[in-house]
Amino acid sequence: MPSVRRMILGHVMSGLCTKMNRTKKLQGDLLETPMKRCLTTFDITLLGVGHMVGAGIYVLTGTVAHNTAGPAVILSFLLAGLASLLAALCYAEFGARIPKAGSAYVYTYISVGEFWAFVIGWNIILEHMIGAASVARAWSGYVDSLAGGSISNYTRRIMHGYTMAEPLGTIPDFLAAGLCLAYAMLLALGVKCSATVNSLLTTINLGVMGLVIGLGIYYAKFSNWSCGNFMPFGFSGVLAGAATCFYAFVGFDSIATSGEEARDPGYSIPRATLFSMAIVTIGYMMVGAALTLVVPYWEINPTAALPEAFSSRGVPWAKYVISVGALCGMTTTLFGSLFSLPRTMYAMANDGLLFGFLGHVNERTQVPVLNLAISGSVSALIALLFDLQHLVEFMSIGTFLAYTIVSASVIILRYRPEKNTPPPSNAGTPSSLTSPPTEGADSNSDCNSVASAESELLDLSEGTGKLKSRYVWLVNFLGNCKPGDAVTGSVMVYTASCIFLCYLLMLISQTYFAPDWWDYFVLANVVLLLIGSLVVISAHQQNSSNDKFRVPLVPIVPALSILFNVGLMFHLSLLTWLRFLVWMVVGMLIYFLYGIHYSKEAASPNSYSILMATSEAGRGAKWGATLRVNQKSDKVPILDEEDFAH
Repeated sequence: MPSVRRMILGHVMSGLCTKMNRTKKLQGDLLETPMKRCLTTFDITLLGVGHMVGAGIYVLTGTVAHNTAGPAVILSFLLAGLASLLAALCYAEFGARIPKAGSAYVYTYISVGEFWAFVIGWNIILEHMIGAASVARAWSGYVDSLAGGSISNYTRRIMHGYTMAEPLGTIPDFLAAGLCLAYAMLLALGVKCSATVNSLLTTINLGVMGLVIGLGIYYAKFSNWSCGNFMPFGFSGVLAGAATCFYAFVGFDSIATSGEEARDPGYSIPRATLFSMAIVTIGYMMVGAALTLVVPYWEINPTAALPEAFSSRGVPWAKYVISVGALCGMTTTLFGSLFSLPRTMYAMANDGLLFGFLGHVNERTQVPVLNLAISGSVSALIALLFDLQHLVEFMSIGTFLAYTIVSASVIILRYRPEKNTPPPSNAGTPSSLTSPPTEGADSNSDCNSVASAESELLDLSEGTGKLKSRYVWLVNFLGNCKPGDAVTGSVMVYTASCIFLCYLLMLISQTYFAPDWWDYFVLANVVLLLIGSLVVISAHQQNSSNDKFRVPLVPIVPALSILFNVGLMFHLSLLTWLRFLVWMVVGMLIYFLYGIHYSKEAASPNSYSILMATSEAGRGAKWGATLRVNQKSDKVPILDEEDFAH
C-alpha cells in the first residue's frame, strides 16, 4: 500500500502541475468584447504620454542633475529611454497580436502558463494601486506647498498633535484620498469622456514642457556645460542617473491595457507605444538640457528645480505656469493607473482566476464600474494612510517582474509552433467529449481519441521551433525535444543566469568583499552560459512573419530587457522584498483556494488539453472503482503502467 500511496500522491502532484501550467486558448473573434472600441491612435498615444510624464519631469530631473549626473542627465534619460524601449517593444508585439485587456497578465497566460500569469496579474494590480496612491500623495503635497503648507497645518490641528506610527505617514492625507475617489468617478462616466479629459490635460502638460524648453534656449548659458562641467560625476554618474531615470518611463504598459477599447489595436498599439516613448524621451532630454543651461547644476534646487531656476533669471511668472503643468502631469499619471487597474482585475475575473463579480461590465457605460469603485476606494485608503516614500519603493518590484516575464514570453512564443483548431464538427461537441465511456470501451479508445485530436490540430508554422539545418549537431546536446521546448528551457537558463550574474556583480562591487580569482572564474562561466543560451535559442527556427508588429532582433532585444530589469530588481531594499512576500502570500491563497478551481481554461471543449483531461478522468474513475472493489475483498489493486501515464 505505501507504493500505491506514493503513486496516488505523484498523480495528484502531476495534476496540480498540469493545472498551474495550462495556457490560455484564444478562440473566435479576438476583437469581440463587451467594452466600447472607440480609442484612436492619438487617444492611446496621449494615454501613454500622460501616464509617463508626471511628477518625474518636474522633480526627478532636478534631483538627478544636482546629485547624480550633472548636465549629463540628458544622457541618463537617453539610456533609460532606450532600456525602457526594449520592454516597450515586447509589449507592442503582444498588444498587436492579442488585443485584450490585462496587458502583461494576458500575454503571460498565453505563453508561459496560468500560475505565472496570476503572479504577474496580481503584481500589476499592486503596481497600479500603489502608483495611483503615490501620485495622489505627490499631487496633494505639491498643492500644499503652493498653499504655503496650510492644508497640512489644518490637518495637524484636526489631529490635535497626534501622529501615526511607521510605516504609515505622519498625518492622514484627505486631499489625496479625495482625488483618487474623484478620478475614479470620472472614469466611470465612460472611456471616451475620460480619454478626452486625459488628452486635454496631457496637451497642456506638453505645452508647458515646450515653454520650459523655449525659455531654456532663450536664457541658456553654454558656459554651464564647459570646463568639464557637462559630466562632473563621470560615466558612472550617468549610469546611476539612468537607473533612477528608468522610473520616469514606467507607465507605457497602460497602452497595452487599452487593447479591448482601441478601434484598430493591431495598428494603434505598436504605433502609440513607439510615438509615446519617442515623445517622452525627447521631452525629458530637452527639459534636462534647458534646466542645466539656465543654472549651473550645483545651484539647482532639487525640490523645486524648474520654478527656482527661472525665478533666478528674472522670470517669476514661470513658477505658476510650471505649477499648472505639474498638476496636469500628475493628474494624467493618476488617470493611467486608475485606467489600467480595473481592466486588469476584469481580465483576471473574466478568466475565472479572480472572483466572478469583478468581471461585470456596465451595459450603459461599457466600463467595469464595480472594479473602478473597488480600486478607487482601496487606492484612496492607501493614499490616506501611507507616506509617499514607502509607496514609491513598493511599486517598483511588480513593474520589473512584469517587464521581465513579458520579454521572456516574446522569445518563447516566437519559437513555439502556432496551432489552430478547425471548426468543431457534430462529432466533437462538448457533450460527446464529456460523456462517460461505454462498457465495451477499452483503454485504447482514450489513446485513439487523443490521436484523432492531434490529427485535427493544424500546424500553421511548419518547422517553427526546430533546429536550423546548420545547427543539427546540437541534437547531441539537446536530445529529441519537442519543437519549442529547447527554447523554453534556454530562456529559463538565461533568466536564472541573469539573476546569478547580477548577484555576483553586486557582491564583487561591495567594498567589504575582497574577490578572489575563483570569483572571476565563476563570473566568466556565467557569462558563457548566458551566451550559450542565446546561441541555442538562435539556432532554432522562428515562426513566419505576419502583418502584425514584431520585435526586431529577437532574441537579442528581449534578452537585454530581461538582463536590465533583473539588474534593477537587485537595487531594491530588503524591506521592499519582505512587503512583496506578504502581498504574494495573500495572492497565493486566492489562487490555490479559488482561482485554480474556477479557471475557465479547465473547461475548453475545443482544446487538446481537455481531451487529455477527459481521458485522465476516465482512467481515474475506472481505477477508483477498481480500488473500491478490491478494498472490500482486502486485495491490493493491480495497476497498469498505462493507468499512471500522466
